[in-house]
Amino acid sequence: MSKRVLVVLSEYGYWGEELVGPVEEMDRAGYRIAFATPTGARPQALPPSLDPEYVDPPLGRPVTTASMARRARELDESSRLDNPLSLADLVPERPYYSAVNHLRALEEYNRKLDSATAELVEGFDALVIVGGSGPIVDLANNERLHEIVLAFVAADKPIVAECYGVAVLAFARDMESRESILWGKHVTGHPKEYDYKDGTGFVGVDFNMGPPPYPLEYILRDATGPDGGFHGNVGKDISVVVDYPFITARSTPDSVESGQKLVQVLENGLERSGW
Repeated sequence: MSKRVLVVLSEYGYWGEELVGPVEEMDRAGYRIAFATPTGARPQALPPSLDPEYVDPPLGRPVTTASMARRARELDESSRLDNPLSLADLVPERPYYSAVNHLRALEEYNRKLDSATAELVEGFDALVIVGGSGPIVDLANNERLHEIVLAFVAADKPIVAECYGVAVLAFARDMESRESILWGKHVTGHPKEYDYKDGTGFVGVDFNMGPPPYPLEYILRDATGPDGGFHGNVGKDISVVVDYPFITARSTPDSVESGQKLVQVLENGLERSGW
């Protein structure tokens, strides 16, 4: 049977190429894809990611080819993204410690969580977290998504994370130990040199946040610890790092290779690449 992959997108804007890259590679491999967002709202591409004339300020050049812009727009407007799964429906919400009868509520939460995550890891062979600025808002600190990530790690199934989607891996931690799942691992992600100084934007929010609210590189350096490592590969065209079960991609041009590496992981057992 063909592999099945769960692709998670922000509701505040994903970068077009960072969805197209993995999806096209998975389509070629014959994989079945299900899409999900935090509340089940239809995801939307960030407008600059559909514009081949848009110049990325940190890089000082356009980052989207005319072909990729067309393919990204076609996917963004297609019915494939209609009616995504809802993380809020798939995974229960952890109760506050101030909840009435907290112990019973926590027991019920854990029963539902075990059932939900078992169903997800049984139903999917891999997880993909698409990048862009939107994940800063509703994916990075999404506890439901954290639980899904932890379940895939426990089941020894691969996880792709791109750009600011890599932050999810840094923050997905067991509530008892609080230890980073990236400790001792090698990853890539948005380096400081690629961060905007002004103009971080989102879909559906009418304000300019300015620079990203956190430097992802610093978070990843801390999360991977002294025996792991962050690889920004600044000045290199491509930065994709495989340190199983994680496949991390730095930014826009790395999306196609991240999809290729996922196929190699699933089909050929690739465990290490890019460092």
